[in-house]
Amino acid sequence: MKLSVTSWSFPELTLSEAGGIARTLGLEGIDIGLFYRAALDRVRLLTAPEAYAEEVAAAAGLPLSNLYYLFGADLADRNLALPRPAPGNPADFDKALAFCRAAGIPSLFILPGLVNPGQTRAEAFAASAEALRPLVAAGQQAGVTVTIEPHVHSLIETPEMAAEMIEAVPGLKLTLDPAHFTALGHRQDEIEALCPHAGHIHLRQARMGALQAKMGEGTINFPAFLGSLRDAGYDGWLSIEYVHQGYMNTLYDDVLTETVKMRDLVRGWLGET
Repeated sequence: MKLSVTSWSFPELTLSEAGGIARTLGLEGIDIGLFYRAALDRVRLLTAPEAYAEEVAAAAGLPLSNLYYLFGADLADRNLALPRPAPGNPADFDKALAFCRAAGIPSLFILPGLVNPGQTRAEAFAASAEALRPLVAAGQQAGVTVTIEPHVHSLIETPEMAAEMIEAVPGLKLTLDPAHFTALGHRQDEIEALCPHAGHIHLRQARMGALQAKMGEGTINFPAFLGSLRDAGYDGWLSIEYVHQGYMNTLYDDVLTETVKMRDLVRGWLGET
């Protein structure tokens, strides 16, 4: 397992600057996406993915561990659970996969979608599964692991539903962030049951009702979580994802300090200190 950090952890830094922080901290990779000052240029990604991938990789200055791709302008726009699928999503996804291949990014994560106006959760689930199947198949053909992240306010807010989606969409993996399930009150053993389905990992401390917490104020047992990942055969990226953003009131932690604490915890468990 290798440590990385999310570029959106540092909203006021360029990608080059965020990569510099990661290298200074001794982290081995960086996740990239479409957010804040380190954001990718969506137009360039969709029009010249291979050429743009070379520029982005050079700017980051270290391996790119994951791409977080959002189809629309926000979580609701063009989300995968819409009753009428957004017609441009598959073509855009093919471009995102081409970008990943050119940049050497092993996995691409997208969101499962929302319970949209007029829908039940079951209807949203069915629509999302239908939309995901061809995207996952395209990822398999491209050699890129396609993952979804169950998250607070999404159509998938329980470990059971996450497992059901994995069963409904062959080849689909999870970007597994225990913080989202913990904030919603789920037990850690329920979360760890999903470790065999992990394709990428996000790490930050949390507790019930709080999506993000300081290391000493959360309830996630990370040594146990890391052990479950190892037992499940996971050997991919562990991306530290402390953030400074308005979503779920995650504005009040020292991102750099908490990133270092998580780095040290993981290194200690891996026996690298």
